Amino acid sequence: MPELPAPRIRTARPDDEGELALLDRLTWSHLHAVMPRPQPPYAPFFSERHTPEDCLVAELDGRLAGYVHLGFPTPLDSNRHVRQIQGLAVAEEARGRGVGRALVRAALDASRERGARRVTLRVLGHNTPARALYEAEGFVVEGVLPEEFLLDGAYVDDVFMGRFLSRSYDEASSPVSTGAVASAASRASEATSSAVST
Repeated sequence: MPELPAPRIRTARPDDEGELALLDRLTWSHLHAVMPRPQPPYAPFFSERHTPEDCLVAELDGRLAGYVHLGFPTPLDSNRHVRQIQGLAVAEEARGRGVGRALVRAALDASRERGARRVTLRVLGHNTPARALYEAEGFVVEGVLPEEFLLDGAYVDDVFMGRFLSRSYDEASSPVSTGAVASAASRASEATSSAVST
């Protein structure tokens, strides 16, 4: 069986807005979203907070297959060494092809290139596929707000995850063991047919 092509990752362009906005609506789910389902008139995909330069997109077979938003957790200068994944989505037809993993790794690389020391994110507690992917890429749970959201009649935790970008931390100080990362990678692989969005 021939190997499937890897996704191409690039920085978003202003003319991607329409396609990304549609992808955002098509991938909406309470598995990862705390806001109601988008309704017309739709808000712009890009904004002052999320510019094209802050967004990486994945292309497969010449089409947009996913995106990841990077931003700052706060506007404070004292917090500028931290980047945050503020959105990740993969088109349904592209799941299981490594798009989510490629986007997370590209986000880590971009954060490192921009001088970040840490990357953080928030994920809903019931989003098992996304949590497994993040764990496989070195993220650890740093805090939990229990039952923070009521979604479809169920209370859901708000989980804070993070990881350092320095090699010395990864190899010597991370609380995640090699075995744990391997186990998380296995769980992430098994869950690739599910949604991988925060």
